[in-house]
Amino acid sequence: MNDLVRIAPQDAVTVALHPLKAGENAGWNGGTLALREDIPMGHKAALRDIRKGEAVIKYGYPIGEATEDIPAGAHVHTHNLRTLLSGEKEYAWHPMHPQTRKTETAVFQGYPREKGRPGIRNELWIVPTVGCVNDVAKTLAQRAQKLAGGSVEGVYAFPHPYGCSQLSEDQENTRKVLADLATHPNAGGVLLLGLGCENSGIAQIRPYMGDYDESRVRFLICQEAEDELEAGMKLLEELAERMRSDRRQPCGADQLVIGLKCGGSDGLSGITANPAIGIFSDLLTGMGGTTILTEVPEMFGAETILMNRCENEELFGKTVQLINNFKRYFEASGMPVYENPSPGNKAGGITTLEDKALGCTQKSGSSPVKGVLAYAEKAAEAGLNLLSAPGNDLVASTALAASGAQMVLFSTGRGTPFGCPVPTVKIASNTPLAERKRNWIDFNAGVLLDGKTLEEIGAELMRFVLDTASGKQTRNEVNGFHDLAIFKKGVTL
Repeated sequence: MNDLVRIAPQDAVTVALHPLKAGENAGWNGGTLALREDIPMGHKAALRDIRKGEAVIKYGYPIGEATEDIPAGAHVHTHNLRTLLSGEKEYAWHPMHPQTRKTETAVFQGYPREKGRPGIRNELWIVPTVGCVNDVAKTLAQRAQKLAGGSVEGVYAFPHPYGCSQLSEDQENTRKVLADLATHPNAGGVLLLGLGCENSGIAQIRPYMGDYDESRVRFLICQEAEDELEAGMKLLEELAERMRSDRRQPCGADQLVIGLKCGGSDGLSGITANPAIGIFSDLLTGMGGTTILTEVPEMFGAETILMNRCENEELFGKTVQLINNFKRYFEASGMPVYENPSPGNKAGGITTLEDKALGCTQKSGSSPVKGVLAYAEKAAEAGLNLLSAPGNDLVASTALAASGAQMVLFSTGRGTPFGCPVPTVKIASNTPLAERKRNWIDFNAGVLLDGKTLEEIGAELMRFVLDTASGKQTRNEVNGFHDLAIFKKGVTL
C-alpha cells in the first residue's frame, strides 16, 4: 500500500494516507519520497522543490502560493503556504459540455404523496412559526410519542428562535423555510403551531405553502386556544389517524432528491468520501434523480469548475451571481471573504480555502449543472443543482431539506453527531474515524485506501441510499438527533 498519494499528475504535493515520520522513504503512486519532516495523516508533503512565490498545485489546480522555499519531502501547510484568493472576480464561461451518463434506474420503498414527491419517512412534525411557542411544541412532541408506531415513524418538533422581530430578507427566509417544512414529503402529518401576534404567523406562512395536501396539515394559534396543549394533542391525534393507512410502495429513484454536504473535513475528504459522493451523484442523476450541492463559501477557489459545467449560459450567469452575492454578503458585514478553513480543517491537513473548495466540490461528480437555486427555493430540475446557503453544517443541511432533499449525504473527516430535519448520512473519509465513532458514522469511504475503487464505493453508497430511503435508520435517527437552523443575515428588532 502507498504511504502518500498524488491526486493529479501535475500536482506538486502528495497527501499522507497515514501518519509518517521524518527520515522515512515513503511510497507514493509514482515512486518514493524521502521525508524531511513528520507528515500527519491527511497533510501534504512537497513532491519536488517549490520556490517562494510559486503556485502550489493540488487536484491539478493552484491551492495557494509558497511563502518560502519548500524542499522536496517537507511538510506543506499554513506555515509556508497562503491563499491566492482576494475580492470579487470577473468570470468568463468556458463550457465543458459534460453529459449526464444514463444509468439503469433503481427502486426504493417510499411513501407516495398525492401532491409532490414521495417521502422516505412518514413522520409527524410539529413546526412552530415563532420561537415564543418552542416549549409548547417540545411539550406536545413529548406527549405525542404515544402516537408513534406502525406507519407513524416518529414524532418530532423543530424549535427555532425566529418568526418575529425580523425584517426584509430574514423574514422572507423564515417564512419560506417553515412553509417548505410544512409541505415536506417526509412528513406524513404537520402541525403548524403559531402564537398569534408574530410577524410570520400562520396567516403569513400559508401563502408560501402552495398547493399542499390539506388532509396532512393542521394549524393552531395558541392565543386563540383556551388550552393549547389539549387542542394541539387533538390535532396531532387526527393527523396520526390519517397516517395509519400509509404504506411503503415501490418508487423510482428518479423521485429522489439528495442533498450533498461536508463538514469537519480533513485532507482525505477530497480523496475518498467526496469523490465517492460524486460517483453517487452521477449515478442518481443518470437515473433521472436530483442532487443538490450547497455551502457556497466553500466553492470559492473552485467555482470556475462548476461554472464551466453549467448546461447553458443562463445557468452560468446565475452561478456567477450565486458566488458574488455571497462575497458581497461578507464584505457588507465587514468580514473577510476568505476566513476559511476552520481550525479543525487545518488540523486535518486542509491549508487554504482553495484546498478546501477543490476537495468540497468533488461531491458534485462530473455531471452538468442543471439548476441554480435561491435559499429555500425547492428543486424543480432533475440533475445536479447548486443552492445558495452558507457553509455552517446545520444551516446548510436545513437549507437542503427546505429545498426538497429527502436525505442529506454528509461527508466528514473528523466526525459530527448532528442531524437535520431529514435523515443525515455521515460518510467517513477515513477508517480510524469510522471505527472510533460507530455511533455517529453510517458509511466508511476510507476503504478506498484498502484497495476498493471509487466506482465500487460509489455503487455501494447508492445501495446504502436506497436502503435508507426504504426505511433503514441513520445514526442520527437512532440517536434521536433532529435539529433545525434558519439562515439569518440582518437586524433583529
